[in-house]
Amino acid sequence: MTLSSLPQAAASIRTALAAAGRGLVERDALLELVVLAAVAGEHVLVIGPPGTAKSAAVRRIARAVGGNYFEYLLGRFTEPSEIFGPVDLRKLRDGRVETETAGMLPEAEIAFLDEVFLGSTAILNALLGILAERVFRRGHTVMRCPLRVCVGAANALPQEEGLAAFADRFLVRVFVDAIPDARLEDLLEQGATASHDLDAPLTSLAQLDVLTAAARNVDLDGVRPALAHAIRRLRAAGIALSDRRLVKIQRLVAAAAALAGRTRASEGDLWPIVAAVPTAAEQAQTRDALRDLLQRSESGVLGAAAAESSLGPLARAARLADDADRVLAQDPGSEPLAREAWRLKLEAIAREIDASFHPNDLPAEAARVRAAIVARFAALDAAAPTPAPDPV
Repeated sequence: MTLSSLPQAAASIRTALAAAGRGLVERDALLELVVLAAVAGEHVLVIGPPGTAKSAAVRRIARAVGGNYFEYLLGRFTEPSEIFGPVDLRKLRDGRVETETAGMLPEAEIAFLDEVFLGSTAILNALLGILAERVFRRGHTVMRCPLRVCVGAANALPQEEGLAAFADRFLVRVFVDAIPDARLEDLLEQGATASHDLDAPLTSLAQLDVLTAAARNVDLDGVRPALAHAIRRLRAAGIALSDRRLVKIQRLVAAAAALAGRTRASEGDLWPIVAAVPTAAEQAQTRDALRDLLQRSESGVLGAAAAESSLGPLARAARLADDADRVLAQDPGSEPLAREAWRLKLEAIAREIDASFHPNDLPAEAARVRAAIVARFAALDAAAPTPAPDPV
């Protein structure tokens, strides 16, 4: 790998991310974290309600990057053959249990498994080998798997101890919600007009492999003291991470540096710490405990993920401010239905601000636009004609 190939590969991935995100509202961070995990050689667990574009996001990344893609919705009665392939009956007659894996998960380079925790014990045990070692074992079949990243999805984190241990194999955690009221028009417009499939890959797995090779060679010596200090602060805040998870966080930091075009990691690359924290509540605690460190976060390719991981509520406030400024700049006109729709957008933004922040902790940008919305409504109400009195 030449030094010039690293920025070229990063630029190629940036282009692919932009295309994959077209038509998906508020899923940029999810797309970017899947790419980060792929470069790091790790896996992603997406938690959120049904119908929140989890599978669509992964499908788009797979299409933009190219390579073999496997997707499946697991259930209580899913058979291992549906995921890994059927037993080769010809070889079974000779007493050998071998699996025909063509087109199945063992030969996939990017995979998406919906309702991943509903898999049977046999499925989850085989998955463990693929996720941890990139090796598929079943009967007499033992094969290396080309898997770059597996994305598992579920409606909630599992409570059973055995499943929690399996879930720990997914280093990156992403929590998604339904699109907020203020962006419903964007969702409806983009969902109706955007193509659900890209015409052709915009980059290649070869470019991804360039970044993966670069990440393995990223110099982490300069940031290890800061990383160790951050982990101590998390422990002091009651956030306990497994030793395996702590060691693997370094892979995410190295991948963030590589995607930013750097061969030496800086404190600006430590933002993936947040994505490696297992629960949504603990991720919020992490943002608060490491606020000063995370303020230095930067990434030219993974900007949305870095902002979401590092800023949290501040990133939400900035997004709400952008939404409010855009609507406030519009002329609602005089047509009653158009004016009502415009007003409902602003009311939705104000409601989301009130639901997201305590009045005593309202970020400056959120406070500014909320005051602007109230002032605009007051001005409109004052200018509205007074209804004529009812005739006596």
